[in-house]
Amino acid sequence: MLVRSFQLSDYVSVTELFKNVLSEACYDETMEAFARQLSWDSELVLIAIENDQMVGVIVGTIDNHNGYYYRIAVSQEYQRRGIGKALIESMRQRFVQRKVRRILITVDVHNEMVLPVYESAGYQAEDFSRTTHRLSIVNG
Repeated sequence: MLVRSFQLSDYVSVTELFKNVLSEACYDETMEAFARQLSWDSELVLIAIENDQMVGVIVGTIDNHNGYYYRIAVSQEYQRRGIGKALIESMRQRFVQRKVRRILITVDVHNEMVLPVYESAGYQAEDFSRTTHRLSIVNG
């Protein structure tokens, strides 16, 4: 499996992946934030490739000098194979390179079910950001 930076040619595949994995309400919110993040810093959007096919995507952002995991999605037939953890670790490395003050996981109604993936990657309850502070990529 390969984890690499998003490329413009990935846009349709990422959109389809989000559409297949996320609920409709989550998809709509995620696509707005995804577009903002791409316009601000596309290096914080990573994709996972396996067998020449996109199987996962993670969107991160930096807000107020903190790194945030915003959204992660892995194709259902590729879940539970370590792809999510690999995406999380690759994004963590990007955050460390950028010298963020702290790395947090954005928690909203759409991603409660994936929190165990972050926990298995070593994150704990204090790393989950449930505050009412809305990220710039969500707020606009």
